Amino acid sequence: MSERLEDIAAAMVADGKGLLAADESSGTIKKRFDVIGVESTADSRRDYREMMFRAKEAMTRYISGVILYDETIRQKAADGTPLVDIIKATGAIPGIKVDAGAKPLAGYPGDTITEGLDGLRERLADYYKLGARFAKWRAVIDIDVAKGVPSATSIGSNAHALARYAALCQEAGIVPIVEPEVLMDGAHDIGTCYEISKATLTKLYTELYAARVVLEGTILKPNMVLAGKKSGKTSSPEEVAEKTIKLFRETVPAAIGGIAFLSGGQSDEEATANLNAINAIGPHPWKLTFSYGRALQAAPQKAWSGKAANVAAAQAAFAHRAHMNHLAALGKWQPELEQAA
Repeated sequence: MSERLEDIAAAMVADGKGLLAADESSGTIKKRFDVIGVESTADSRRDYREMMFRAKEAMTRYISGVILYDETIRQKAADGTPLVDIIKATGAIPGIKVDAGAKPLAGYPGDTITEGLDGLRERLADYYKLGARFAKWRAVIDIDVAKGVPSATSIGSNAHALARYAALCQEAGIVPIVEPEVLMDGAHDIGTCYEISKATLTKLYTELYAARVVLEGTILKPNMVLAGKKSGKTSSPEEVAEKTIKLFRETVPAAIGGIAFLSGGQSDEEATANLNAINAIGPHPWKLTFSYGRALQAAPQKAWSGKAANVAAAQAAFAHRAHMNHLAALGKWQPELEQAA
């Protein structure tokens, strides 16, 4: 495969293929395993992820790349094969989460800043040797209108950090996924999500230009434009699609390598239905696909439940969700297909 950043980015959003976000921190995957009654150990985490990466139908047909966690990119399968090699054998590209998480932004209660720039150049060189050809950095923008959250300082600081990270990635021959997540946790309406997302993306691209980042060698991982969970309002897929595309047309350069949405707390089917509606109103200047974690993994996790006897059933559950999102990335998903499974 080509090592040009533009070619790697294009492969990450190849027709109908999307990214599997398997980059949960040890703390997050412990919570997921607690739900299915599995103890989180290095071996159980390895077994679970190996099961996913060896799901041949899902990985070869529908997954273009896998975002890994530091532990996982260094792990070997039960038979001694590096997990990175298992991913590569399916034709998917290994990637790596490199940020150190969102921490409180000093002086700005309710706002956060993502850390992890210190030593990043050296870490990226190491990850490149381990096989990573793209990376991910997540900025977190919460909304609490009554408290003035997010502040312009928070948006600016996170956009600047994303740009510095992206420039370092490209220097290392790694495609940066820039992820400015405007959270859907609050009580805000869809219009507020739109306005905050617009301010965030506008600032992000100003900073990326200033950092001399080559846009063709980047992937944007944004939120969809949605009402907050605590608002009591649910937007139709058509409204989500209309507002999300309007936002992108106002803020996102056509030059970028592509867009891979985060699911951000949507249910499995909701994330698929909204992605489908967005693609159904195309054509668009960019490829629009998925970069889902929980929305791809919740069903196979439950089916697996830590038992070797359940591997085939779990892989089938993964293949189904990946297939549904494949169709949504092409604008060809139908709700009836969920019942047909």
